[in-house]
Amino acid sequence: MTPHATRLKVLSAGIFSLILALGVARFAYTPLLPLMQQQAGLGVAAAGWLAAINYAGYLSGALIASRISSLVLKDRLYRIGMVLAIVSTLVMGLSTNLVVWALSRYVAGLTSAAAMLLGTGLIMNWLIRHNLRSELGLHFAGIGLGIAGCAGAVMLFTPAFDWREQWFAFTALGCLLLVPALRWLPPPDTSGLTTSGQKMQDKPPSPLYLRVFMAAYFCAGFGYVVSVTFIVAIVNHLPGLAGQGNLVFLAIGIGAAPACINWDFIARRTGDLNALILAAVLQILGILLPVLVPGLWSAMLGSLLFGGTFIGMVSLVLSMAGRYYPSMPAKMMGKMTLSYGAAQIMGPAITGMIGAQFGSYNAGLYVAAIVMVLGAALLFVLKAVERRDAQLIAAQ
Repeated sequence: MTPHATRLKVLSAGIFSLILALGVARFAYTPLLPLMQQQAGLGVAAAGWLAAINYAGYLSGALIASRISSLVLKDRLYRIGMVLAIVSTLVMGLSTNLVVWALSRYVAGLTSAAAMLLGTGLIMNWLIRHNLRSELGLHFAGIGLGIAGCAGAVMLFTPAFDWREQWFAFTALGCLLLVPALRWLPPPDTSGLTTSGQKMQDKPPSPLYLRVFMAAYFCAGFGYVVSVTFIVAIVNHLPGLAGQGNLVFLAIGIGAAPACINWDFIARRTGDLNALILAAVLQILGILLPVLVPGLWSAMLGSLLFGGTFIGMVSLVLSMAGRYYPSMPAKMMGKMTLSYGAAQIMGPAITGMIGAQFGSYNAGLYVAAIVMVLGAALLFVLKAVERRDAQLIAAQ
């Protein structure tokens, strides 16, 4: 097999793992949420808490990933996580007990971290070790494909299947995705050298840079989670858009699928931080369009913008983290995701409570946009910190 074919096979393992752990195990909940509210008696506030518990699982997984240095252990936990992604999906259709659902969502969050952090870290390590470009745009296309695939599947399944049968159908799909996700990712090389014999040197950022970066990423996490969790329910309750929520969620996935590759190209020309600022500004617009401008087309455009930016920010941040720590990429990835994950716990819970108070999730989008504005401001601060750090290094 040629080096190019081997690279595509390894990246494909990551794509399938993201479709499985994030698309099936995690994001299928969003297009199925209205159906579960109609058929299974799931309340508005309970829906928000289930989403928050899912992100608590993701945060727990990020904490674990940030503490593990052994590539062998990361590889083992990644593979266990892929199996648990299927189990957590199956459990959702086996019960109507809120506690059982909460446990399932927590485990699904853990498996998301296994794919996003452990799997991504293993792939980044493999790329750097084989002297290949350390960009993750193609890999992260799996998230957009997972979102679009889940939305499309629910639209296809709904006329024939109830909410429970759809969870079982997603479980069967997950079993198919499991095979390449496990078989195509090679076992990790623990030598600490690239294939050309060079030592893999870590170049950590300054403590101040890391703190500001984590704060900005927290804001990005809040802005992301409110939209991605509640957009289907929000659109379904907008005037004239009843039943269009899954179509809008599909648009998020379509926007997200090529986004990371696009943002890799943008970052090469503008620099990582400038690309992040641009993505943040466009994401704010994407969050607000569905509620500021009435109509399906504005909701679709907002969703395309949102899908095309939120995952681009994740890809850029995790790629930067991997380049700072090439010998153990998941270490900084885990720390950054702890910040992102904390916002993901707070966002759905706050939005759920606001929704229960006002009978609508719309206010949550305005809060998410305000937090994103703060995040964009922090990215400008980060540029100043980067210049300061460069001057300090030059003066030594």
